[in-house]
Amino acid sequence: MRLVIATCTVDYVGRLTAHLPSATRLLLFKADGSVSVHADDRAYKPLNWMSPPCTFQVDTSDLLDLWTVTNRSGERLVIRVEEVLHDSSHELGVDPGLVKDGVEAHLQALLADQIEILGPGWRLVRREYPTAIGPVDLLCRDDGGSTVAIEIKRRGDIDGVEQLTRYLELLNRDPLLSPVRGVFAAQEIKPQARVLARDRSIDCVTLDYDALRGLDDVGSRLF
Repeated sequence: MRLVIATCTVDYVGRLTAHLPSATRLLLFKADGSVSVHADDRAYKPLNWMSPPCTFQVDTSDLLDLWTVTNRSGERLVIRVEEVLHDSSHELGVDPGLVKDGVEAHLQALLADQIEILGPGWRLVRREYPTAIGPVDLLCRDDGGSTVAIEIKRRGDIDGVEQLTRYLELLNRDPLLSPVRGVFAAQEIKPQARVLARDRSIDCVTLDYDALRGLDDVGSRLF
């Protein structure tokens, strides 16, 4: 991973346009090819980012360094670097991945055993389907035989959608699986995550933990 702290402006040119005026920011260049721009607030959420695969070009012909990150759709992140305050690279190695808590792991097992609740004719291909960037919770086939990757969370937020997006980008490069669509499943899904999922053509499913465990008392409901 390369970490750059620089005074810069940032322009996103793609389906939408966005401009970040000159300020000091943290730029992260990850080994998977992703690039993200961070301020010293907003917790984990970047100001702007580009998902892999990307190309990176540097133009020093002007008075300012011009760094251009382009994805395969032709969208660009244009960074005009005024001053570099820090620039370092670090080998982080292979990450072991997120260890799921008990509820999340149980949700995965329950949904795998009852995959038909997502639609008649659905079948499970494999739990924890391995990829180079981590295991996909569930890999399935729908009633039409198409491949579906399912990411399961207890509470679904933007990070989970981003994680599933990375899996889908990788799985869709496999001609034996492609086209692969995604399902983001959680007990609770935040509105921002639903908006991002919809923008990326990912379906959202709210899971009822008690119903999956057979503890839902239908007779006690008002409706």
